[in-house]
Amino acid sequence: MIRIAFDIGGTFTDFVLEDTRTGKRHFGKLPSTPSEPARGVLEGLGEILQRTGVPAGDVTTLLHATTVATNAVLERKGAKTALITTKGFRDILIIGRQKRYETYDLYLDKPQPLVRRRDIFELAERVHYDGRVESKAQAKEIDALLNEIHERGYESLAVSLLHAYADPSHERLIGERAAAVNGSLSISLSSDVSAKFREYERTSTAVANAYIKPLVGKYVRALEKSLAARGVNADLFLMQSNGGLVSPELAAENPIRIVESGPAAGVLMCAEVGREEGFDHVLTFDMGGTTAKLGAIDHGVPAIVPTFEVDQVRYRKGSGLPLNIAAIELLEIGAGGGSIGTTDMGLIKVGPESSGAEPGPICYGRGGTRPTVTDANLVLGYLDSKSFNGGAMPLDLSGATAGVAKHIGEPLGLEPAEAAWGIYTIANTNMERAMRIVSVERGRDPRKYTMVAFGGAGPLHACRLARAIGIPKVIVPHGAGVGSAIGLLEANSKLDQSITRVLRLAPGVENSAAEIYADLERRVQRDLDRLRSQAKPVWSRFAYMRYAGQGHEIRVDLPDGALDATFADEATKRFQEAYAQVYGYRDRGAGIEIVDWYLAATLPNTVTSGREKPALPDKAGTAKRGERKAYFPEKRGFVDCAVYDRYALARGEVIEGPAIIEERESTVLVLPGDSASVSEHGNLVIMVGDDDEGA
Repeated sequence: MIRIAFDIGGTFTDFVLEDTRTGKRHFGKLPSTPSEPARGVLEGLGEILQRTGVPAGDVTTLLHATTVATNAVLERKGAKTALITTKGFRDILIIGRQKRYETYDLYLDKPQPLVRRRDIFELAERVHYDGRVESKAQAKEIDALLNEIHERGYESLAVSLLHAYADPSHERLIGERAAAVNGSLSISLSSDVSAKFREYERTSTAVANAYIKPLVGKYVRALEKSLAARGVNADLFLMQSNGGLVSPELAAENPIRIVESGPAAGVLMCAEVGREEGFDHVLTFDMGGTTAKLGAIDHGVPAIVPTFEVDQVRYRKGSGLPLNIAAIELLEIGAGGGSIGTTDMGLIKVGPESSGAEPGPICYGRGGTRPTVTDANLVLGYLDSKSFNGGAMPLDLSGATAGVAKHIGEPLGLEPAEAAWGIYTIANTNMERAMRIVSVERGRDPRKYTMVAFGGAGPLHACRLARAIGIPKVIVPHGAGVGSAIGLLEANSKLDQSITRVLRLAPGVENSAAEIYADLERRVQRDLDRLRSQAKPVWSRFAYMRYAGQGHEIRVDLPDGALDATFADEATKRFQEAYAQVYGYRDRGAGIEIVDWYLAATLPNTVTSGREKPALPDKAGTAKRGERKAYFPEKRGFVDCAVYDRYALARGEVIEGPAIIEERESTVLVLPGDSASVSEHGNLVIMVGDDDEGA
């Protein structure tokens, strides 16, 4: 009856408690504890349970999104990991791909592998791309390698052999013998983690899984134990990168799947808000304390990609560690409330370095000494020093002003307000470039999309960002400051499996397709059984396809039901339509190949339909708290700006900009020329104007 969702971010940990009997929700936000993430979770749970009067034993479900896996990769704080690969392929992680992410950078740094060359071991064996075994792996040589790995004290082992996706028998043999030699050794086989071709990406994924597996397993076990000690014995589920929930057991076994769990949950929330307000095409904007995440929803469905990168260099494509896992499409950049502003050759630079939760921005009063975007927002009057986070965190305005003046204003000869506006503007410019990539560069016309903005800092920057790229409408949902935690409540349990089998679309291919999907279904069903859910799964098929001879593929949804003689024609039709949508072109005479085959099982969430509309007053005109000075270049500087209490706004009430609308977890900035209204569902819908006077 009681569900609690919590999302650990880089700066804050967000909480939502929902009573499924009434649909009523309560929100909470506390600073994260990066050195000990579970401590912040337990403190937040205790606070929200005490505030709502709910006994710990009444909690039935816990939904969790975490950055533990991501941080272990970014900070290189994973397990001591060894890699066994095919003889002659020891340097595959070091060589990577030939394509350069910066064409003219003579001092280009390649992605730094998670394992050193001395941690990579070679095994004499060989499997062809079609699964034919040329050279068998010898048990004697395997045991010799495993003994050396054991003696050198490795905690985790990744195994990635050439073409193991076609025949995993050699990897299976290594896994069995490794468990016999050292029962405490954590083992990750590439044929289990990512049974797909392209050796570099598959090896990178297997190594990353092995690198974080002991840490995530330890974290999950410690969290469950601590929750039980507090009297919370509820079922725990973790969010995956693909937007689905899994059990702690499955998350600990394949932790690479939870690397982007928090941002994925936020996109699910945006999809639900879009459906509420009648918009199928949505651009998502999540700005928290450390990063900004931008994504897209087409036809009401979040876009899914088959691979993504972590630990990118200057957020350039091709500069990070590739991971072959299905994930909600997101572009993440170092532009959050805690992003630090500096000067470089007479110019203002913002991020990607962040002050994080410890010590945080100067205005938090926790030891931060360098100005951040949050400090700039405070100096500009957009944030209130007394009501931030519901008044739980008083902000130091004088300290923020002095910090902005010292580090930005004085070096550049600017007044504090001008320096703060420079930080704000550069942060927006960085996010504008990222939003153009997500929209225009990927074939989406921003004029036909609606933006859903959330996160603690997102609603402060959303209207400027929307105006810059032509988005006509911005929605700030109820509870925007804890949007990712709300998204967890909307999520379904979801499992998927994939495999590479390169097949030409032609009559008779349905027989091979049936065999492939029968194997994938067995693998998915094995994991479903471990979830012990009574819900009936909804199955969906999709694949990545290409014209024969191409080097890249696009996603295509495949038909459900029996795979009969119509499969090839239907798959061809769907591929041609998808290809034309992406590239504006189709070649009806070229051969078509299916490369990667996917099968997903979704266990529908039957609880979300009972969600209650937020309680809002019936009478308009009582929400205005007063006025304070806020900076708008359209108005030539500081002007008296009306401040409103979001919780006192009535449905249908309209607020004309400039205005500031405050709630406990976030603050909304309505620009001059914009107007905001409260929808039937309690969301703020902002019509973006074009008042550029004086800007």
